Amino acid sequence: MKLATLRNGAPDGQLAIISQDLTRFTQASAIALTLQSALDQWDQVLPDLQALSDQLNAGHIAGKPFDASMAMAPLPRAFQWIDASAYMSHLERVRSATGSKDAELQDDRPIMYQGGSDTLLGAHDDVVVPADDLAVDFEAELAVILGPVAMGATAEAAASAIRLITICNDVSLRRLVADDLQGGFGFFHAKPSSSFGPIVATPDEFGAAWDGKKLSGKLQSRINSVLVGQPRTEVDMLFDFPRLISEAARTRNLGAGTILGSGTVANTHDEVLPIGSDGIGFSCIVEARTAEKQKSEKAVTPFLKEGDEVAIRFVADDGSTPLGEIKQIIQIKA
Repeated sequence: MKLATLRNGAPDGQLAIISQDLTRFTQASAIALTLQSALDQWDQVLPDLQALSDQLNAGHIAGKPFDASMAMAPLPRAFQWIDASAYMSHLERVRSATGSKDAELQDDRPIMYQGGSDTLLGAHDDVVVPADDLAVDFEAELAVILGPVAMGATAEAAASAIRLITICNDVSLRRLVADDLQGGFGFFHAKPSSSFGPIVATPDEFGAAWDGKKLSGKLQSRINSVLVGQPRTEVDMLFDFPRLISEAARTRNLGAGTILGSGTVANTHDEVLPIGSDGIGFSCIVEARTAEKQKSEKAVTPFLKEGDEVAIRFVADDGSTPLGEIKQIIQIKA
């Protein structure tokens, strides 16, 4: 089943069922007004939502044309947004980046931070930043949306809380990272509103590509239509999603509607930009710049500037894009 939150003038939008081919939708407001309300009563509403989805996909309901620009963030103002760092390849590359500290880059337990979740961006919302000298970067990730998780939950118990899967752009302002980390309280100003894909899907939508812990496929990123990365999401993921959830719940309960990000998806390789159609590349610019410094002692890939377009999509092994695409323009606030 595929869901989206559509714009209707209300802060939390309205819940809709999306067809498997992402071309049509039907409103689900008679079952649950919003995605959060569906998550709050998931076991009760899931059968009705699934039945409506089956009718839409079978053509028993005509539906209306779906356009990804209609979608808000799945949870436009989520109760909690947690971003982790599951890919050691990413951590290894940013060890030498400004503001990173070896002591904070662990490989025995996942690290994570709690981001702002009151103004999450839709897949086609502009990324608006306050100045043009902040080294604006994208970070392509997978994310899961959870049901309730009890404090101290094991990874096995945490796995059953995964309700939905989507994609994410965890925007970073690299020039502010050092100040945030050296202040001792972690990321704050360096992390403006994150962006999420237009579609969320239940794990069964991915068939064998979802093994209950990891999703297999490529996370493809483009800047101004130029391919910059397509690492495989199951490769080099040291901490799988149940392990990340369990760590997040180590000292607290997690409420229904918690969003948990995988961290920047990264695979080990020795490439630099540009990459070919079969290259691996990078899911953020700072990694590309670090690789350039290591190879030629000079970073040449620029950070994002006003007017640049960032596009992110998950590509399944059959070539489909079951979660749609994030496509955003960078804007500087006047």
